[in-house]
Amino acid sequence: MKRAAVLILIYFFLYCPASGAETVALTLDEAVFLALRQNHDVLLKAEDVAKAKLKIAEARAGLFPTLTFTGAWTETMKLYSKDVSSFTTQTSARQYLYTGGKVANSIKYNEYSTQVAEALLDKTKHDTVFSVQNAFYTLLLGREYASLNRKIVLNTEEHFKHISQRYRMGQASESDIIVMKASLSSVRQAYIASLNDVETLNAQLCQLLFLKPEIRLKLSGKLTYELKDLIYDVALLKAVKDRPEIRQYDALAKANLKAVQVAKAGNRPSVYASWDYYSRSTSSLSFSPSKAWQDYSIAGITVSWPVFDGWATKAKVEQAIVDLRTARLLKEQAVEDITAELKTAYLSYRDAIEKVNAVESQIDVYMDQRAVSQEKYFQGQASSLDLDDAILSYDVSIFSRMQAVYDYVISRYQFDKARGEVL
Repeated sequence: MKRAAVLILIYFFLYCPASGAETVALTLDEAVFLALRQNHDVLLKAEDVAKAKLKIAEARAGLFPTLTFTGAWTETMKLYSKDVSSFTTQTSARQYLYTGGKVANSIKYNEYSTQVAEALLDKTKHDTVFSVQNAFYTLLLGREYASLNRKIVLNTEEHFKHISQRYRMGQASESDIIVMKASLSSVRQAYIASLNDVETLNAQLCQLLFLKPEIRLKLSGKLTYELKDLIYDVALLKAVKDRPEIRQYDALAKANLKAVQVAKAGNRPSVYASWDYYSRSTSSLSFSPSKAWQDYSIAGITVSWPVFDGWATKAKVEQAIVDLRTARLLKEQAVEDITAELKTAYLSYRDAIEKVNAVESQIDVYMDQRAVSQEKYFQGQASSLDLDDAILSYDVSIFSRMQAVYDYVISRYQFDKARGEVL
């Protein structure tokens, strides 16, 4: 009776979540969609891209003329025989004709900076997708492992029941009972631990999807595989071309090259054309012109050349050159890191294929043993416990294959991420 109560509680804990807990059914594609839509890192990087694009518009403003209007009213008191009021307006238009390359290079700098922001956004998306893929299949495997542990508990309890009967008949020693009790306690503990792992994995996936941790996820998917032979050299060429990190540092180097030119413009002349229109009205005095409003305009071209700025421009240029060298070194380091990451993922993938092939051959052995045990059981030559052992051994081999397939699937996702491809 006590054993039955324990099993009922364990079954309820595994298959019947807490009363009122919400259940959400998800496929892998849906989980990825949720993560990309709600992940704060992705949203922040998207805002960085939007801001970078606005920076381009800000830089392009230097190509267009500016128009400024200024109006003022003044009252001069106790200086003349009577107080004097003055109204003045000024309308100014200015168009830069030459800025030493500052405007053009600023535009290109911000365009490359936008490419950097877009590459960082793609990298964040890649990392998020892989995290969801890993968590999704880990939770699937964890539930299968908990289910297998439950079968092991039931099988061990049958063995304990059998050895207890033999003990009462004097066919087993007390030491056998002690060993079996220890074994039963161990498998029960493993079962409870696997259930706790499932709850932890469920909460971790909920966190990635920005769902409430108490939500019970019902995953629609299976651990399946389709063996493909991947070509490492081709993948490496693709990785050093398409990985977001490579695009990021390529764009960063180009942006810093333009930043050097922007800094150099600080010592170059600038030329602009201007037109100013003035209008002024002063209350009548004996010495004032008869015209109430005096209107006039001024047009001209101005050349400005900073001859000496205390070497501030020189320092800015040297800083930009340092940033350029840094970007190039970062790209070289990124290529080395990507090469190592891809090699590791490739070797894991090849190893996973070998594991799948090895497990497949073992399944045939356990399948044959199960069939033999079933035949013997039907003929009365084997007990139900013998048949249960054979079935459990087959179930263990099935889980071993599932685990090998899991390793294959994750290593394949790692390889795809390393070469710059995601779901």
